[in-house]
Amino acid sequence: MDIKFTAFVLVCLLIPVSATATNGYFSYGTGLKNRALAGAGVAFPQDAMASATNPAGMAFIGNRFDMGAVLFKPDRGYSAGQSQLNGSMGAFTVGPDSENSGDGTFVIPSFGMNYMLSERDAVGISVYGNGGLNTAYDRGSASFDPLNRNGKGVVSPGTFGAGSAGVDLIQIFFNFSYAHKFTENVSVGISPLLTVQSFRSNGLDTFAPFTKTFAASGGSRLPDKLTQNGQEYSLGGGIQIGLLAKDVIGTADLGISYRSKIYMEKFDDYADLFAEAGDFDIPSTLWAGFAVQVTENTTLVADYQRIWYDDSGAISNGMQRLFDCPTLGGSDLESCLGGDHGAGFGWDNMDIFKVGLQWQVRSNVIARFGYSHSSQPVGSDQVLFNILAPGVVEDHITIGATVTTRMGEVSVGAMHAFDNSVDGPNPFDPTQTVRVSMEQFEVGVSWSKKF
Repeated sequence: MDIKFTAFVLVCLLIPVSATATNGYFSYGTGLKNRALAGAGVAFPQDAMASATNPAGMAFIGNRFDMGAVLFKPDRGYSAGQSQLNGSMGAFTVGPDSENSGDGTFVIPSFGMNYMLSERDAVGISVYGNGGLNTAYDRGSASFDPLNRNGKGVVSPGTFGAGSAGVDLIQIFFNFSYAHKFTENVSVGISPLLTVQSFRSNGLDTFAPFTKTFAASGGSRLPDKLTQNGQEYSLGGGIQIGLLAKDVIGTADLGISYRSKIYMEKFDDYADLFAEAGDFDIPSTLWAGFAVQVTENTTLVADYQRIWYDDSGAISNGMQRLFDCPTLGGSDLESCLGGDHGAGFGWDNMDIFKVGLQWQVRSNVIARFGYSHSSQPVGSDQVLFNILAPGVVEDHITIGATVTTRMGEVSVGAMHAFDNSVDGPNPFDPTQTVRVSMEQFEVGVSWSKKF
């Protein structure tokens, strides 16, 4: 049996399959306590999921394990305005119509355990969903067919005129951490990362003429690694490092963490879709922030996060590259889908600002509140392909609480990402405007136990 499929199955035996998209396609936080603070916490470790943000924090949390899950509901879709060309003159026209994606509810699980080897050394493991993309559009609107398979310019209904359309990307992280305290207040941590990801797509046949395979053959060969090839799996790895310094200025703690680009095996079955013949590496990320005890019972936390989506051409390369493809009159074969610098989702790097407040209500009850705001990864000139990946939300609010009992800690939380949309012209039909939108809701619960 394929080792990638086996690894993925083993993960799914431990945790349900998940998909999420918040800050682009990255999750906004990991673990219920961190999520209830809108993902802030690089300088404020509280549980065994802390290594996902800063492995240095594991030296301060003691022996414990944490397990939980959230129920995540993203409402996403698109609308396409009226076209003046309606598929004539070679226009790739979507709609006009409005479509909401199906597959609306997902489970996002997490599990972590930390063990103190000594007063200054800790090892741990955490397993969590880093992020994902999912859309599933039923057969609805029709669009122009560049291959003119029926001689009429319009083919069967569907978002891109090829029936039901959508994508599904799932990423699961195994984070193995080691942390060491150099002093009572300063620690460093390192986490080797093993990642399993899966992907599938359907309904993208209309893009066949814009692939490197099609253009290189002069139109005589249709691509067979573009869409509808089932679920494919890939393995990869990277590393994360972090520093945590407590009581640097009064009661203020400072933290910083960096996760390298994660190099993944290529999606060979989708080599005609993603740049560099199926490459889909996971971008690098930086966290930096502080936590300060403002009163005896109240702690304020704030983080800055940077995601370098330009680490992955499949994510960051813009749709305009297709116009350099020979099929569209250009001269650069590598700009076609699947080429070394082929078109992708066109996402910009993201800057995210997070703030959270933790309040010790009673000796055994803690309340949490959070808010985050991010820059927009999807430009107005990139809306067409982002019908498949409308990760356009910018603002999250969160709330949560932890109750300590004799059986351990029980934490609950909820999140709302406000509805947001991006409008822009269809690059293949400038007379048509396309809008992509998303809104998100989430509730979750976790259980923790010290030992």
